[in-house]
Amino acid sequence: MPHARPRSVLLAVFGALVAASLFTSPGRDPAVAQTIPPGLEKIEHLIFIVQENRSFDHYFGTFPGADGLPVVRGKHVACVPDPVLGHRSCTYHTRNLDQIGGPHNHTASTTSVDGGRMDGFIRALPRTQRWCLDRTAAECRPFVGPNLQPDVMSWHDDREIPNYWRYAEEFVLQDAMFAPADSWTLPTHLFLVSGWSAYCTDPNDPMSCSSNLDLREDEQRHTYGERPLYAWTDITWLLHRHDVSWGYYVGSASCSFGTPCGEPPSRNGKTPAAKNPLPGFRTILETKQQDRIQRHEDFYRQVSNGRLPSVSWVVPGQNVSEHPGSKKDIGRGMAHVTRLINAVGRSDLWESSAIFVTWDDWGGFYDHAVPPVVDRNGWGIRVPGFLVSPYARQGFIDHQPLSFDAYLKLIEDRFLGGLRLDPRGGIAQRPDSRPTVREEVALLGDLTLEFDFTQTPRRPLLLDPTPFN
Repeated sequence: MPHARPRSVLLAVFGALVAASLFTSPGRDPAVAQTIPPGLEKIEHLIFIVQENRSFDHYFGTFPGADGLPVVRGKHVACVPDPVLGHRSCTYHTRNLDQIGGPHNHTASTTSVDGGRMDGFIRALPRTQRWCLDRTAAECRPFVGPNLQPDVMSWHDDREIPNYWRYAEEFVLQDAMFAPADSWTLPTHLFLVSGWSAYCTDPNDPMSCSSNLDLREDEQRHTYGERPLYAWTDITWLLHRHDVSWGYYVGSASCSFGTPCGEPPSRNGKTPAAKNPLPGFRTILETKQQDRIQRHEDFYRQVSNGRLPSVSWVVPGQNVSEHPGSKKDIGRGMAHVTRLINAVGRSDLWESSAIFVTWDDWGGFYDHAVPPVVDRNGWGIRVPGFLVSPYARQGFIDHQPLSFDAYLKLIEDRFLGGLRLDPRGGIAQRPDSRPTVREEVALLGDLTLEFDFTQTPRRPLLLDPTPFN
């Protein structure tokens, strides 16, 4: 399988930015058109599908050509100390489609990474039966390996997740995609849409915010129906100012703004507020964009009628999230993702779309790659990621260091003329106190290198969402 060789990353350098008040729609503004990286104008729809809680090694650790599990005597295996068994426990293949995983907060990440030794994944498990302290117990038998390893050491391949492997084989696999935050679901989703996770002492003052990777207290995290708590600036503020359409799609009956939804949940289930943080941003109320938070059903309808916005995020309901311990197996999540990709593939939007699929954090599962430290907030432990697009390079493995910050950078480069979530530039009229402009981190790779805009647009890959039925 062809794959890229590791290379140093050169960030695109843009000239002086036109003041934000001078921009109109990127489709009409010559200044924006001139700064779009060559070929990227062919992509009119950026789609980001974000699933839950899996590490790269857990899903793609044995993928040919990828930076996966170490090979020892012809076998993919890595071992870490196991304080319960009193010896080292090793990775193993499992056919079980439901796992327990492990805690995935900042403390668990710090323990798992262990200063770069990447050997604390079992040590991070609390000594309680919820995490199968007694691994011989009957209820724990499905969740341990052949040598009583906890399932944080398990891995899958194309026998359990064949569609994900097919997308990786046919399009682009990212084997250096790191979660943007050294923590759990909510901080990661905040980084997804804003490049930061913070607590604001005054929810109306963007300068009152300071970095926070826990957000465990009620007054630090937004729940549906409450007043906004996140005062800093997110990407939708820039998109709104420059007339760029966007949509954030969640499970039906999620009641994002606390009012009755008037409909039952779909088969996908409701989406918790931790995966749907935009209603908690002050900017959404300021710009009156509440109607941009929509349902999965709206995504399918808009794809079908050719009216999908320029930027789309699709986050799962609980029934299709792949979250360990949800009692909904990973096959449901794979079917959900496959249906979304198939819908775009069957539509008139296929030739103008790029679909990025990733997982929000590592879910407690083993990964051997040491996360780069770009600031006090991360990056976090490595997660799977791949690109599906008619212009995606075929069978390509991207070894560039990436994070969700690269998604923001791509959105900004394609639709905002290179403006950044930077208090000195793109958000100068609504500055905040963010410590790092994540899109400008020198280590961050360039997603445009995953495309070949000289090739004839490739045909869609339409897969059976439920290949085991």
